[in-house]
Amino acid sequence: MTTTSKSKTEERRSLAQRLSYALFRIFSRVTTVMWFELHAEGRHNLPESGGGLILSTHQSTLDPVLVGLLCNRRLNYLARKTLFKSRIFAAIIRHLDAIEIDREGGGLGGLKETLQRLRRGELVLMFPEGTRTSDGQVQDVKPGFVAVARRSRVPLIPVAIVGAYDVLPKGTKLPRRRTIKIVIGESIQPEDIADIDDQQLMNILQNSLDTCHQRGEEMRSYCSRKKALQV
Repeated sequence: MTTTSKSKTEERRSLAQRLSYALFRIFSRVTTVMWFELHAEGRHNLPESGGGLILSTHQSTLDPVLVGLLCNRRLNYLARKTLFKSRIFAAIIRHLDAIEIDREGGGLGGLKETLQRLRRGELVLMFPEGTRTSDGQVQDVKPGFVAVARRSRVPLIPVAIVGAYDVLPKGTKLPRRRTIKIVIGESIQPEDIADIDDQQLMNILQNSLDTCHQRGEEMRSYCSRKKALQV
């Protein structure tokens, strides 16, 4: 993406939006690194410019924030319609670039908005598993991301979050102090998926997420062993 197109993208947001997002990201980075020992591997795989569809495993409600911290660029993310019931919370997440998705209604409006943001050179976060994990492991990816991947023609970036499930498992409200590691895999380019069917695309993404998750588990194990030796 050229400097001109990038500046036009930023001009769509007010100064208040840009400043508050930057401050929130700085605060969250410091907090998560200190409290959860957050460490990421593979940040060089995030595109420095142009559109990109980030496809992440889903472990907790913290995930959009955790992935957003890794990006030096602003991140858009999909949020289910039920999260917009509260006017105050809806205003906050819209301010942070959430895209409303109505799963029961087909989600066409959200799909259109997602494609628009990708085509104007922005990053969008999706959770291809569809829902949060119930055991901390990678779930089977669903086909919901396929249409966006094919129509947007942007790089697909696999991301695995490891440890956020232990911090805030499904059904709990207060986070616990645990180690979080995130691994960003090599991007899947549009030309790589042009001649394969949807199931093959899902298999490629599944394998990438599994590989990233395994690497994240190795990082957490190493961290635990290192702590044990220091005691």
